[in-house]
Amino acid sequence: MSSLNAYNLIMTRLAEWVETPVSEENDGFSTPDVPAPFVYVEVVGDMLEQQTVGAPGSNLWLESGVVYLHVMTPNGAGSRDARGIAERLTMLFRERPLGDLHPRQMSIGAGDPGRSFGGYYAMTATITWDRQDYTTNP
Repeated sequence: MSSLNAYNLIMTRLAEWVETPVSEENDGFSTPDVPAPFVYVEVVGDMLEQQTVGAPGSNLWLESGVVYLHVMTPNGAGSRDARGIAERLTMLFRERPLGDLHPRQMSIGAGDPGRSFGGYYAMTATITWDRQDYTTNP
């Protein structure tokens, strides 16, 4: 999983999203009684790598990771709405750094077809990111 700092930056940006409900990992979200679109978010940290070698407590570290924005739409409705929602979600991050976190690459579908989960169809927008962090002594 990502660092808490990266997670907080990403979730703060997603708080701007009002088109559909947003669910995150382990939040107790219940799907609507009448199937309607929503977004399920996963924030994954991939690596934390030291970038400089110097005095202890004064080094640059690079954290990299991925945000998966699973756009869930009712089964049988086609993929057009899911693609549109995914595209608009990526625009929240495009050319808009989040403090020390920088979105780098974005994909809708990541080369994979959408897939069904229960009564929903999932189209995933993927955003890779990196974050630079300097070690500080407590």
